[in-house]
Amino acid sequence: MIKLLESGAYLINGTELIPDGADAAAQIKNKTGREITKSEAAQNTMAYGILQAHNTSGNMEKLKIKFDKLTSHDITFVGIIQTARASGLKKFPIPYVLTNCHNSLCAVGGTINEDDHMFGLTCAKKYGGVYVPPHQAVIHQYAREMLAGGGRMILGSDSHTRYGALGTMAMGEGGPELVKQLLSQTYDINMPGVVGVYLTGAPVQGVGPQDVALAIIGAVFDNGYVKNKVMEFVGPGVASLSADFRIGIDVMTTETTCLSSIWQTDEQIKEFYDIHGRVEEYKELKPGEAAYYDGMITVDLSEIRPMIAMPFHPSNTYTIDEVNANLKDVLHDVEERAKVSLDDAVPYSLQDKIVNGKFMVDQGIIAGCAGGGFENICAAADILNGSYIGADGFTLSVYPASMPVYMELIKNGCAATILETGAVLKTAFCGPCFGAGDTPANNAFSIRHSTRNFPNREGSKLQNGQISSVALMDARSIAATAANKGVLTPATEFDGEIGKYKYHFDANIYKNRVFDSKGVADESVEIRFGPNIKDWPAMGELPDNLVLRVVSEIHDPVTTTDELIPSGETSSYRSNPLGLAEFALSRKDPEYVGRAKDIQRAEKARMQGEHPCHVHPDVKPVMGVIKKTFADANHENTGFGSTIFAVKPGDGSAREQAASCQKVLGGWANIANEYATKRYRSNLINWGMLPFLIAEGELPFKNLDYLFLPDIKKAVEEKTEVIKAYKVSVEEDKLVAFELRLGELTDEERQIILKGCLINYNRVD
Repeated sequence: MIKLLESGAYLINGTELIPDGADAAAQIKNKTGREITKSEAAQNTMAYGILQAHNTSGNMEKLKIKFDKLTSHDITFVGIIQTARASGLKKFPIPYVLTNCHNSLCAVGGTINEDDHMFGLTCAKKYGGVYVPPHQAVIHQYAREMLAGGGRMILGSDSHTRYGALGTMAMGEGGPELVKQLLSQTYDINMPGVVGVYLTGAPVQGVGPQDVALAIIGAVFDNGYVKNKVMEFVGPGVASLSADFRIGIDVMTTETTCLSSIWQTDEQIKEFYDIHGRVEEYKELKPGEAAYYDGMITVDLSEIRPMIAMPFHPSNTYTIDEVNANLKDVLHDVEERAKVSLDDAVPYSLQDKIVNGKFMVDQGIIAGCAGGGFENICAAADILNGSYIGADGFTLSVYPASMPVYMELIKNGCAATILETGAVLKTAFCGPCFGAGDTPANNAFSIRHSTRNFPNREGSKLQNGQISSVALMDARSIAATAANKGVLTPATEFDGEIGKYKYHFDANIYKNRVFDSKGVADESVEIRFGPNIKDWPAMGELPDNLVLRVVSEIHDPVTTTDELIPSGETSSYRSNPLGLAEFALSRKDPEYVGRAKDIQRAEKARMQGEHPCHVHPDVKPVMGVIKKTFADANHENTGFGSTIFAVKPGDGSAREQAASCQKVLGGWANIANEYATKRYRSNLINWGMLPFLIAEGELPFKNLDYLFLPDIKKAVEEKTEVIKAYKVSVEEDKLVAFELRLGELTDEERQIILKGCLINYNRVD
C-alpha cells in the first residue's frame, strides 16, 4: 500500500523511479542519453523552481522568501495587525485576506468575537486588505477559490495552509512570520529537503481523500520521514484523482510535520481554475527530465482502504476493517495510549461502545477545510440517500466549506438529501476542528472528517471531569456509519452508485458580501477596537545573564500546541494577550500560570528599578549561591523568568499564542530534546524566547529548580554553539553544570532574541 525508500531517488520523465545507489548514474544516462548529477537533478523538482523564484538572497542554501499573498483568520489576525501596527505598519504591501471562520459564533464571551470582526473589517479598509465575513467561507476554501495560483507562494497564520494541489506552495506559520511579510521582511529558512510522493493506481469506490491522507500520515509521522521537508506529489496516479480529491489529501499533509507541499498539475487543475473564473492563474507544473528527491514515498492508491485515526492523534491509524475485526484489542490499545495523553486525569474507557459485537459511535461531523468540500458532501449524500440516522443518540452535522459550495449543494439536491436523513446542514465554520462546535456528550465518541483529533479538540475539559474523543475518518465512511445508525462502517460496504457531480461556482456571493479594497488603503478609516482588544505588554531586552525557574516539566513523547494553549472557548481571548495567558497549559499543567507569574514578579521589580529580592524570597539565596562563582552577577545585569521542559513540544497548530502566552507570563526559554515543528520554534524565537536543546537522557534539573545562564547575551551575540548552564542548588550551596544548545539561528533571529521579541526588533516609537 505505502512504502518508504530508505535512500533518495530519481524520477525520470515523471514516470520511472530509480533509487539512489551505485548504479543510479548509469541508469539515468541510459534513460536520458546524458549524464545528470545529483545536484542538477535536485534543481529539477517543482519545489526547487518555486522556491528559487521567490528567494531574494541569491543563495539557494539560505533562503529569504517573499510571499505573493497572506491569509489569516479571526483567531490570529488581531494579534498580527497589532504587532505590525506597533512596528509602523501603514499599508499591506501584498494582498492580505482576513477570514472569519474560527470565532464566527458570536455567543461566547459577549461582544468579544464580533468586536474582533469589526477590527478586521476596519483594518482591511485602512490598510488595503480583503475581509471575508463570518459564515462565508473557511480560510482555506476561500484561498483555494480566490487566492491560489500556479507557481505562487502563500503564507497563512494557520497550520493547514496547504494549496499544493493547485500548484501553490503554501505554508502555515505563527503570526510573527506574517508580521515580517507585512513589514517587507523575509521568511528565512535553509533550503528544505524535498520528498517525493509517487502515486500509482486509482482509489476504489468508497475510498476518499482522508483515507489516503491518513494512510500516509500513519506511515511517516513517527519516524519523521518528511519533517520540515516539502512533499512533492508526482506519478501516474495523480491523474486518477479529481481536483477536490487532491485538495483533500493535500490539506492533511500538515499532520505529517512537513514544511509544505506541491503537486504536478494537469487539465483537471486547469478546469478548477476555469470553473472559478481564474483560468489565467493556472500553470502547468511537473518535475524536470530527471528530478532527485531526498526520500520517496510510493502509494498504490488501489490498495488504500477506508481508514480511521483513533484517539488521540492523526497518526494513530488503522483500516476500519482492522478495527472491526480486532475491536477489543484496538480499543484497549487506545485506552492505554489515553493514560499518557490524558495524564490519567479522568477515567477513560471505550469498551461500552461495543454493542452486540459492533462498535457504536455517537456523533458524525463532516466539516472544515478537509471535509467540507463539494465532492465529499455529494458522495456522503449519495451514500445517505434513502437512509435515516434514527431517533436515538447518534447525530450528524455537515458544514460546507464555503457559501458557493453550500449554494451548489442546494441547487443539485444534495442538501435536501442530507437534510431528509435527519442530519443538520450548517454554515462554513472551523469550530468542530478545534473544540468550539458540536461538542459531544461526556464519554461520547465522535467520528469527523476534519483535521485533528488531539485531546480536547472536541471540547473536553479534563479539569472538570469531562472527556470525549474524536476519530478521523473520510466523509464517505462517516456517511456509511450514519446510514447504519452509528455502527462503524467502511464506505466500501456501500454497493450503490456514488455519482460525479458538476460544480458551478457562483462568484456573486463573494462580490455581494466580501469587502475587497483592491489593494487601496484608506488612511482616514479609524480602527474599531472592542474592550477586549489589548496591546502587547512591554517586554524587555535579553539581559547579560539569566536566572530561570523551571515551572513545568512534560515528559509526553509529543506535546501539542493545544496542550500549551488550549483551543475551544479560550479562542475568545485571542486578542487579549494577558487574558489568554491565564489559560496557558491549563489542561496539561494547571499550576503553570501561577508558578510563571510568581517568578515574573522578580523581573517586573527589576525592570522598574527595584531590587527583586524585595518581592521574591528565593532571589537572595539563589543569587547568593551564584555570586560565589560569578561575583559580577547582580540584579542589574541578571534577569529573572521561567522556562518549561518538554520532550518534543509544538506539534499541531501554527498559533503563535502557544509561545506568546509563555512570554507575557515572563517566559524566557523552552528546553526540549527536539521541536516537533519549525513553526513552533519560530514562534519561540519571534517572541524573544531561547529555543534551547538538551541531549536526551536523564535531566540535570527538575521542576521548580532554578537555572543560571551566565553571559547568555554574549553567547547569542557571538554565536556560541554550546551554552554553559548551571542548576542552582541552594540546599547544597553549589552550582551543577550542564550543557544546552540553541541550534542554528539566522543573524536576524539572534537580533530578535537580543531585543526581546519581534515587536522590539521592529518597534517605531
